[in-house]
Amino acid sequence: MLERRAGGEAGWNGEYALVEVSGVEKTVSTETGLLYVVATPIGNLGDLSTRVGETLRAVGLIAAEDTRHTQRLLDHIGIDTPMISLHEHNERERSDDIVRRLQGGVSVALVSDAGTPLISDPGFRLVRSARAAGIELRSLPGPCAAVAALSIAGLPTDRFVFEGFLAQKEGARRTQLEALANEPRTIIFYVAPRRLAAELQSVAEILGHDRPAVLARELTKVFESSYDGTLGDLLERCHVDSSMHKGEMVLLVAGAEESDDISAADVLLNALLTELPLKTAVDIAARTSKLPRNTLYKRALEIQSENSVNGQE
Repeated sequence: MLERRAGGEAGWNGEYALVEVSGVEKTVSTETGLLYVVATPIGNLGDLSTRVGETLRAVGLIAAEDTRHTQRLLDHIGIDTPMISLHEHNERERSDDIVRRLQGGVSVALVSDAGTPLISDPGFRLVRSARAAGIELRSLPGPCAAVAALSIAGLPTDRFVFEGFLAQKEGARRTQLEALANEPRTIIFYVAPRRLAAELQSVAEILGHDRPAVLARELTKVFESSYDGTLGDLLERCHVDSSMHKGEMVLLVAGAEESDDISAADVLLNALLTELPLKTAVDIAARTSKLPRNTLYKRALEIQSENSVNGQE
């Protein structure tokens, strides 16, 4: 089979050359194998590309987040390629074994349970180890829940940040969200169904109940749906709509509007820091500003450093 691939050893030059997809050997050879990072469907098996199917059939080994889950995908397309598990609990030690196989000439496909590997899924250590060992990598792009949700959310897409899953413990979660309070880009979170209410509560409290948001669930599946409004609207609805708590979810939140809050806080902090200790100055600024305390503390340290460089007391 032939595919289109960027040509030229010096890097991509905008031109394409036809190259053989083969060279992925099931048996050990004298050449180093390739590591394929393979995106798989997030729900609808119709999204499985021909290239993905052929690659999974051709490689000598599939490294899967959950072999039982991936087995259903392989059964669907009639593939019996051997598998090995690679998940968050065994990735460190399993990566060394897979790299040795790659060095021995076996090509390997890395897959997660759904979507693109490494995006809130295992695989980072393996990819880093393979690169360090000089293994050649290939990306087979495809579904990604974060991007799929962003494309239909109706929120700004020119700039966005992906935060993955929020921390489970409330204190750590609040700290994570406080750092995002003034983030101007669209923010994307993954949400586990059992934590929807608690996390919506935290996000609304810290980012603002009136912040525009979209919750997309079960993307590409039979019961795909999305809810939009404000964070307050979503929080209120999740308490009365049991269907919101089912399936895989992506929460997208509009970025903070540009304001003069930071400039005003800088003026206040500058004045306070000339007379008061840093902690006291931050405490007073936090009581009179809409900005999170950790943001003000960080800014106060920056102001102190700037003043020190400029020779101010």
